Amino acid sequence: MAANHEEILETIGGMTVLELSEFVDAFKEKFNVTAVAAPVAMPGAGAPGAEAAEEEKDEFDVVLEGIGDKKIQVIKVVRELTGLGLKEAKEVVDGAPSTVKEAAGKEEAEEMKSKLEDVGAAVALK
Repeated sequence: MAANHEEILETIGGMTVLELSEFVDAFKEKFNVTAVAAPVAMPGAGAPGAEAAEEEKDEFDVVLEGIGDKKIQVIKVVRELTGLGLKEAKEVVDGAPSTVKEAAGKEEAEEMKSKLEDVGAAVALK
């Protein structure tokens, strides 16, 4: 079958633009397909709605915004999530707003946020 593909490609490669256009039209008719060109955004073109089509982030910074009234539990969770020692975890909690973890994956960041919120902390993903 590879030889057939090569033959087809050679034949198409030898066609003029007019012959190729006619071939495409005949192909569409025979197989009942349509070719719809998707709009291509040029870099820097500033297409309308470009902000809405922005890629979804896949890395987040987990930021401790506030600690609530359960400071000790928040310190324990920060230690659990980061592997920091008691002193370092306390400094992170006392320094709120502070970054608990940078460039965490989406799933990991959501899990960290959930655990911190469960003990009363206010957390933001940035």
